[in-house]
Amino acid sequence: MSRLNAQKASAPPPAGVQDDESKGFKRALTSRHIQMIALGGAIGTGLFYGSSDAIGLAGPAVLIAYIIAGAAIFLVVRALGEMAVDEPVSGAFSHYAFKNWSPRAGFVSGWNYWFNYVAVAMLELAVVGIYVNYWFPEVPGWLTAAFFLVTITAINLVGVKGFGEFEFWFALIKVVAVIAMIVLGLAVVILGVNNNPDLPDPTFAHLVDDGGFAPMGLMGIVLALPVVLMSFGGVELIGVTAGEVQNPRKTIPKAVNQVIYRILIFYVGALIVVLAVIPWRSITGEMSPFVQIFDNVGIAGAAHVLNLVMITAVLSVYNAGLYSNGRVLHSLAHQGNAPAFLKRLSPSGTPVGGVIVTSAATVLAVAVILLWPDFAFGYLLSIAVIAGIINWSMIMITQRKFRRRIGADGAAALSFRLPGGRLATYAVLAFFAVVVVIMAMSPAYRTAVIIGPIWIGILLVAFEIKTRRQRRRRTTYGDETESSSDVAPTPEMTAPGRENL
Repeated sequence: MSRLNAQKASAPPPAGVQDDESKGFKRALTSRHIQMIALGGAIGTGLFYGSSDAIGLAGPAVLIAYIIAGAAIFLVVRALGEMAVDEPVSGAFSHYAFKNWSPRAGFVSGWNYWFNYVAVAMLELAVVGIYVNYWFPEVPGWLTAAFFLVTITAINLVGVKGFGEFEFWFALIKVVAVIAMIVLGLAVVILGVNNNPDLPDPTFAHLVDDGGFAPMGLMGIVLALPVVLMSFGGVELIGVTAGEVQNPRKTIPKAVNQVIYRILIFYVGALIVVLAVIPWRSITGEMSPFVQIFDNVGIAGAAHVLNLVMITAVLSVYNAGLYSNGRVLHSLAHQGNAPAFLKRLSPSGTPVGGVIVTSAATVLAVAVILLWPDFAFGYLLSIAVIAGIINWSMIMITQRKFRRRIGADGAAALSFRLPGGRLATYAVLAFFAVVVVIMAMSPAYRTAVIIGPIWIGILLVAFEIKTRRQRRRRTTYGDETESSSDVAPTPEMTAPGRENL
C-alpha cells in the first residue's frame, strides 16, 4: 500500500477516481488565486458586522472564542486538505463522502452543502440592495439582486479563470480594508488620536479596565461561540477548488496551512485593535466597529468606504457559492445522486447545468425573502446555520473513514496529514456538539437546533425516494442512464468498514 501511494502522482488514476482533467475541467487556478480565495473566505460580514454581537456577549474575552473556534475550523480544513491532496477532485465534500463512506453519505453531504450555499447566497443577494440604496435610494431591491445575480452567473459561465480573477480582486479589496483598519487603529492608539468626545482616549488598557478581560465570565465566552463559529463559513472552499488548481499537491497544503495565520491576523488582530480604540461596551452594533475606527481617525467618508467593502464582500460570497455549488452538483451527478444532465461541462470546463440550476434556485429563494421575509430569515437562515455545522462534522467523519479505507500503510504514505489524527477528529466533533447544545439554550439559535434533525430526515427520505425510483426504472426499462455512477466500484469502496450513513 505504501508503495502504491508513493507512486500515485505518476500513475494513471485507478477505477473509481475522478480524473477531473480528462472529464473536461481546466486546472486554471494559480497559487495567487487559491491563496486569495482562501483568504477571502475567512473575511466577510461575520467579521465586519457580526463581531459586534460576539463582543456584546463576551466582552474582550471574545478573542478567546475566536481562537477556540478558529482552531476547530483549522482542523476541519486540514482534514479536508488531507483528502484533497491525496485525490484532488472537484466537488470534494460529496465525492469523498461517497467514496469513503457510502452513496447515502455522498447524497446528504452534497445536497446539504448545496442548500447551505443557496441559503447563504439568497441572504447576501437580499441584503445587497440595502448597501446600494445607501447611494441610490430609489433603486428597488429586487432590481439590484437581479442585476448582480445575472452578472455573477455570467462570470461563472465564462470559465474558472474568470471566477478566479473576480474572486482574487474582490478578496483583495476586503484584505486591504482590514489591513488599513489595523494600521489606522494602531496609529490611533499609539498617537492617542481621539476625534470623538463621547469616548475615552484609545488604549490597550480598554481590554481589561471595564470588568476585566472576561466581564461576562466563562459563560460569556461559551455563548459567543455559535456567533463566532458562523463567521468562518467559506474557508472550506479550498477543498472545492482542488480539481481546478495548478499543482494541487503543492498549492493546497500551502493555502490550508496559512488559514490559522489569517484567522489570527484578520480576526484576533483586528479585534484587539478595535477593542483598544473603542471600549467594548460602546460597540452597540448600530454600526460596524470598523466604521467607528475610521470615524475616530476623522475620515468623514468612513461609511462610504465600508459600504463599498460590504458590496464586494456580498458579491464575493455569492461568486464563491455559485462556483462551489456548480461543482458539487456535477459531482453528485457522477455519483448517480443528481440528474445526469448536470455532468455536462462546457468547452471552457464549466459545469453549466450546475451553475444555471443553482442560479435558478437562488432566484426562487430571493423571491421568497422579498415576499415572506419573516419566514425566510426565521427558518431558511436557521437551516443554513445548522447545515454549516453538519457539513463540517461530515468532513471530519469522512476523513476518519478515508483513513480506515487506506489503512495504516496508506496513512503513513500521505504527504499531507491531519495533525493529531483520531484525537483531533473526536475533539472537533465534541466541540461542534457543545456548540449545538449552546445553540439550543439560545432563543436566537434554538430554531436551528430544532430544524437540524428535520432537515437531515428530509435528505435521508429524499435519498430513499431517489434510490427506489432508480431501482424501479432499471427493473422496468433496463435503463441505467440516470442511476449508474461514473465512480465504478473498487475493492476499497466495498471493503469492510465502509458503512452506511
